Amino acid sequence: MVSPILKWAGGKRQLLDELKSRFPRSYSHFHEPCFGGGALFFDLEPQNGSINDTNSRLVNFYKQVRDRPDELIEFSRTFEHPESQPDPKRSFSETNRKGKDIDNYYYQQRELFNNRPYGDEYDELEEAALLLYLNRTCYNGLYRENSSGGFNVPIGRYSDPDWVREKEIRQASRVLQNTDIYNSDFEYVRDQVEKGDLVYFDPPYEPMSPTAYFTDYSADGFDQEDQQRLVDLAKELDQRGVNVILSNSGVMYDKYDEAGLYVEIEGATRAINSDADNRDEVDEIIATNVPPKQRKAVGQQGLSDF
Repeated sequence: MVSPILKWAGGKRQLLDELKSRFPRSYSHFHEPCFGGGALFFDLEPQNGSINDTNSRLVNFYKQVRDRPDELIEFSRTFEHPESQPDPKRSFSETNRKGKDIDNYYYQQRELFNNRPYGDEYDELEEAALLLYLNRTCYNGLYRENSSGGFNVPIGRYSDPDWVREKEIRQASRVLQNTDIYNSDFEYVRDQVEKGDLVYFDPPYEPMSPTAYFTDYSADGFDQEDQQRLVDLAKELDQRGVNVILSNSGVMYDKYDEAGLYVEIEGATRAINSDADNRDEVDEIIATNVPPKQRKAVGQQGLSDF
């Protein structure tokens, strides 16, 4: 089992056993169209398949991990403590793009990381190293973008942050070697899957209340129309003989149920109302088209693991 490199909001490390308990007894290729931190993927260590994310900088990061792990590790070693003084040899050592003072090294690196969305030249390797550095030193390991695509999470407070992650990068690079990496809409998987494959969808969750936002992950967001497209794609893949597993917030219970999926509640921390109209009180659900009698026991291997 490989540990994820990045901290990521909505990560599935706490749900790994529950997700794997819905797996079919065997499957061919593994696909994860809404990758994020990739906790399930790295736990499985699949031998082939595909991953995808709409966040272009996250996708670049995983490509650098796969193809240039040594260079990425060495670049990461060049960074300073986030509360250090800005590097006077680099841009934004005094002010940011809006003319506001740069107080420390972290905010200088954050401004450099935003070169791509603001139209400045950027280096793919440096961008990947900066994403890892910011992820390990920002507030709560959050990833959030403003409407222009700029990463805007403030500095965190850590006594001894590890932004090199050498062991995790080397292990992840090995696992990713035979994996195709895409930066596209989740519907890319329609053209990649074959009958007998396994697809796990972990989209940005549908908010459970007007004040709960799970879609600030990228400037483009993920709205109700996208949620419906995902349901429609799951139904299509089911008809093609593809194994599908989805996770989401409880407000999607009825939509997944109406799509003919097996839907179960996981990780609820509030009272669960038996009234279907109030199922939005449920924290998390897992849905699948794999019938209970065709599921494997946790610990068995898929075909892709041999």
